[in-house]
Amino acid sequence: MQRAALLDAARSLLSEGGTEALTFPALAERTGLARSSVYEYFRSRAAVVEELCAVDFPVWAAEVEAAMAAVDGPEAKIEAYVRTQLALVGDRRHRAVVAISAGELDAGAREKIRAAHGGLIAMIVDALAELNHDQPRLAAMLLQGIVDSAVRRIELGVEDPGAVTEAAVSMALRGVGG
Repeated sequence: MQRAALLDAARSLLSEGGTEALTFPALAERTGLARSSVYEYFRSRAAVVEELCAVDFPVWAAEVEAAMAAVDGPEAKIEAYVRTQLALVGDRRHRAVVAISAGELDAGAREKIRAAHGGLIAMIVDALAELNHDQPRLAAMLLQGIVDSAVRRIELGVEDPGAVTEAAVSMALRGVGG
């Protein structure tokens, strides 16, 4: 229960204040634990983020997969893939995971995150193959690049998230020609 409380506090801190907000003293304060107790559960901030990814990413991926399974046809699946990921940007689970840069994580943590993203990309390969892409895996990685760019635009808060989502869906389905 303490570990879950620490992860919940970490999500809140990262979501509210970004990387700088995630400190062991802040985690201790949020959970009512002594700072030394936080170190019993996690050795570093990177370890906290690694566990957040391990816990939250599968939930996020399952939501994307469920949205894709609820529709028929490759184009509808691509649209669901893009829309669901962008809808999850406001979810604090997602915001917490992206709040800390991968550069602060050790190689093992970065590899786990890459593998998780690979699983997400694998979800869309079949739909792209149905559309007769010569290289559906490459197309899936490029499609994820569109999603990742849209995520960054939404997080910046400069454009309306709905407009960013519509532009990303349009680009995913029709390319730069709109």
